[in-house]
Amino acid sequence: MLGWVGLLARLVVGGVWIVAGALKLPDPAASVRAVRAYDLLPESVVPTVGHVLPLVEVVVGVCLVIGLLTRPMALLSVLLFAAFIFGIASAWSRGLQIECGCFGGGGYSSNATDDYPWEIARDVGLLLASALLVWRARTRLAVDNLLFNP
Repeated sequence: MLGWVGLLARLVVGGVWIVAGALKLPDPAASVRAVRAYDLLPESVVPTVGHVLPLVEVVVGVCLVIGLLTRPMALLSVLLFAAFIFGIASAWSRGLQIECGCFGGGGYSSNATDDYPWEIARDVGLLLASALLVWRARTRLAVDNLLFNP
């Protein structure tokens, strides 16, 4: 049964990563603005993170959906979600009114604090699903099963 639960986790988490990254790819300037709005990273790395993050999200998502390198991609997913949860919680605690930039956009918003609890809860759920895949990387219908026989 865990193999099917893992497949569902792969598809959901991978699908979220693909959508999040794909929505950011056409507007890299918005992605950079979103990273900058959190005011957590040195300005010298903000443009690089803003440009690279959408690509990483798409790659992680595709690998999870097809079940390729599931454990390392799930671990990267856990780390990214932990960073995003920290970033949103930090923005909330500092009273910043910013959009999370999770699915494009980003920057300042007048009612952003209303969304922070939902965004954190969503990311915690996705982090837990990713952690399941780190723990139990062997799932149904995964390319890993063809490449790496148990």
